[in-house]
Parts: sequence; C-alpha cells; structure tokens
Amino acid sequence: MQAFHRHRGVLVPLLGTNIDTDQIVPARFLHRPRSAGYGNQLFHDLRYDGSSAERPEFVLNQSGYEDGSILVGGPNFGCGSSREHAVWALLDYGFRVVIAPSFGDIFFNNAVNNGLLTIVADDALHDVLTQATQAETGGTAEIDLVDRTVTLNGDQRFAFNIEDHHRQALLEGASEIEMTLKALDRIRAFEAGHFDDKPWAGPR
Repeated sequence: MQAFHRHRGVLVPLLGTNIDTDQIVPARFLHRPRSAGYGNQLFHDLRYDGSSAERPEFVLNQSGYEDGSILVGGPNFGCGSSREHAVWALLDYGFRVVIAPSFGDIFFNNAVNNGLLTIVADDALHDVLTQATQAETGGTAEIDLVDRTVTLNGDQRFAFNIEDHHRQALLEGASEIEMTLKALDRIRAFEAGHFDDKPWAGPR
C-alpha cells in the first residue's frame, strides 16, 4: 500500500452521525473485483438519484469540493457491516485522510491496513474543522503523520493521537503481515521459551 507521511488537501464535510459502510459503498457493488476500482461507487446513492443524475445538494457534487482529499466526518463514521470495499472506495476517489470524532471498529482497522489515515478528532479539532468547512468552500489542511499534527489553512495547528503501531505501518506502507514479520525473531524466541515452560502446549 502507499506510504503516508504528509498530505495537503481540500476539506470535505460529511458531518452526519452514523454514516455507515452501506452509504459509503452500497452492497450491490461488492461483486466488483478490486482492480475495477470503486471511486465511482463512493457514496453512490447519496451522490446520484434513481436516474443516475447528480444530486446537487450532495457535497461532492458542489463546486470546490470535487477534488477534496480530506474527509471531515461525524460521530461513528464507517459503522455498520464489515466491508473493506468502503475503504477502497474512499481511496479510489482520492481521499487520503478521514477525520471524525469516532469510527466503526472494523472500518478503522480496514483503513489502517489499506493506507487510509483515520484521525480520531477531539472536540477542539473537530469543531474548528467543521467551522472551516462551513465558512469556506475548499478550505485546506495539511496532515503531518511524522509530527502528528493537523494544520488548518497554514496557521492553526493541532496535535492528534495515533497508536505507534498504526503510525509506523502507515509511514512504511506496510501491511499487518509485514509488520508482524518484522517481529519474527521475538515471536520465535517467545515460542521457544513458552514451549520449554509448558511443553504440553507445543506441537507433538
């Protein structure tokens, strides 16, 4: 997956509570192979009406937001059924970061494993981002994973928290398997000591 260090992009507000994975990418599109791409299916039923015409009220169909790459979501973003396709759709459309007060657990883990940075925003950060997206179409932010900061419009700077393991995986562009293999020597040492101490638990 693509490594993440720093990213600057346009903020896109989608602030509703409980935006679930079926809203992110509807279930009827899940038969598509990964190689087919999912960008056109992102938020499909929110972006388009029954005749496939764009809904002008939806944010991605509005001028200034069409090239956005930092999504500002509401509480419990990505809840609902498990589908990695939801993360694929966000990435394929062009999003590199999702910032929200909280996330669905499975969505959050799928995001990390595919190189999509998910930032759990405290009230101060979420409030200022919400205000920025409402006050200025096309407001920008810079996300620095190295320094763990969000800088809004070049001046307001906020720190964010992220687990060290997740941060390192994103910085390296490493999958969960690759991160596990980095600890292979320690895993083997643990297994050797564990089975010496508890031989009944080891292979026979």
